[in-house]
Amino acid sequence: MTDRHDVVFDSGDSFCAAWLYLPEGWRPAPVILLGHGLGCVRDMGLDAYARRFSGLGYACLVFDYRHFGASGGNPRQLLDVDRQLEDWASALDFLRARTDVDADRIILWGSSFGAGHAIVTAARDRRIAAVVAQCPFTDGLASTLAMSLRSALAVTVLSVRDVLGARLGRAPVMVATAGPYGSAALLASHDSEQGYLELVPPEAPFRNEVAARIALRILRHRPGRRAAQIEAPALFCICDADSVAPAKASLRHLRRARRGEIRRYPDGHFAIHVGDGFERAIADQIDFVTTHVPVG
Repeated sequence: MTDRHDVVFDSGDSFCAAWLYLPEGWRPAPVILLGHGLGCVRDMGLDAYARRFSGLGYACLVFDYRHFGASGGNPRQLLDVDRQLEDWASALDFLRARTDVDADRIILWGSSFGAGHAIVTAARDRRIAAVVAQCPFTDGLASTLAMSLRSALAVTVLSVRDVLGARLGRAPVMVATAGPYGSAALLASHDSEQGYLELVPPEAPFRNEVAARIALRILRHRPGRRAAQIEAPALFCICDADSVAPAKASLRHLRRARRGEIRRYPDGHFAIHVGDGFERAIADQIDFVTTHVPVG
């Protein structure tokens, strides 16, 4: 049995809202810190992962980034790489200040864009016990080249407008996070709109848009380059049919992790989160964490 608690922790100029799962049994428990992907909120499926892990005796912390979901931060829907990495660091500080979790056995778990953050955070923080990166965003250039030319041009125009407007103090120019193929959306592959939006439950504090300035930063963001600097054991769950974070680029980067393990799946970027894709991935993830950071 697991208790889920609503908690908040300070991060930068605001706060992050989170769910803290405290299982019965071993105390203090090793803890898994879970962060989601591009423009997502914690309601989009992370509870399912946390409950599987906590059912085995792990504590879990699942959080919303600032500017999203139930967390603070204005303007809303501002997706900023450095601020999100600061949120990961603040979450670690929050966990290490507690006495009901084992601060020396913290596992990072990230999906998609959040998996890229987990890779960078583990490369920076040598106290991390293990890392799980699911359908990881590793190479912004590769992801941009995977977009249709029409989508890439439309998103770039919006991004430039947003950057210029921000310098003039104007409200953000928004871009759709997920949309139909070829549309002006950050995720506009054939499976993006349906796959992404099906993760959103009714009544979730979610908006399908972000400040468009992130598109120019994504192009230069290549967290996979930090994989070689991770000292902890790392599991990389790669989707061979990934239309958002191309598997070829991810494999090139992640094979450099000194203690890395790679598992490959026939799924697309979104299919790994649900149904059979979820079951295959969570089974490998459970095997990995129980081997490298056992509860007992």
